[in-house]
Amino acid sequence: MTIRLGGILFGLAITGVLLLWSLLPGALNFAFPTKPDYYAFQEKNIAPEGGFSFDGPLGKWDTQQLQRGYQVYKEVCSACHSLKFVAFRNLQEIGFTEPEVRAEAASWEVPGIDPKDGSAIKRPGIPTDQFPSPYANEVEARAFNNNALPPDLTLITKARKDGVHYVYSLMQGYNEPDPEDVAKSPDFETPPGLYFNEYFYNINIAMPPQLLDGIVTYSDGTEATTEQMAQDITAFLTWAGEPSLIKRKQTGWFVIGFLLFATFLGFMSYKTVWATKKPKKGSPDLV
Repeated sequence: MTIRLGGILFGLAITGVLLLWSLLPGALNFAFPTKPDYYAFQEKNIAPEGGFSFDGPLGKWDTQQLQRGYQVYKEVCSACHSLKFVAFRNLQEIGFTEPEVRAEAASWEVPGIDPKDGSAIKRPGIPTDQFPSPYANEVEARAFNNNALPPDLTLITKARKDGVHYVYSLMQGYNEPDPEDVAKSPDFETPPGLYFNEYFYNINIAMPPQLLDGIVTYSDGTEATTEQMAQDITAFLTWAGEPSLIKRKQTGWFVIGFLLFATFLGFMSYKTVWATKKPKKGSPDLV
């Protein structure tokens, strides 16, 4: 009996030691995290003054802004990034007419097949086509981008934490490091081929600065400042990632109203059913 009890206690002791050995480092790291060198340079995401038009429960799309954002994507971002889950015909949702959609689709080249011999060709797009990728495959994409893979932008605002403000901030985050922050992290450096961006998660990003004042000439006459273009492309990519965002908010208000009305009807039904019922003598209601 004593030997058996000793074996049990010994086993429990070994188990406790193993648990502590496996959990204690993680607990210490969680309680006292080691911050990397680039942590000193990170900044919190920013938002445009006044916010975006689609913010909040009563938000709505600004179609002019979405069209400007599309222009920024077409003339700047599409050189490296795909938008593979959006079709040209979806542009009607942001204010383009059917003839304009056909013209926009035809201005892009999409992969096709020659009906004569079956060889791969490029052909003008049609409204049912999806936006083409700028590269034939991942290998080609990495070869042209210093081994970095440009992500598809369809869901970028949903794939990143605080994605809307992240994209807006990232587009404006190409600055020189603050000398005070450099003094705190003397070992930090931006390697050749990378660029300092204070809103990127590890500061050094493979994408060079894309938005420069005047790089796009807006068809509606809006001044194409870096801040304006960042706001416009962010709005467009938010729409691309969730075209039904505004309809969902509107549906939510309808559902809330219906639930409130149903609750009122239920309460009134309860009062009507029990109005003529008298509590029995001695029931708690009479005490």
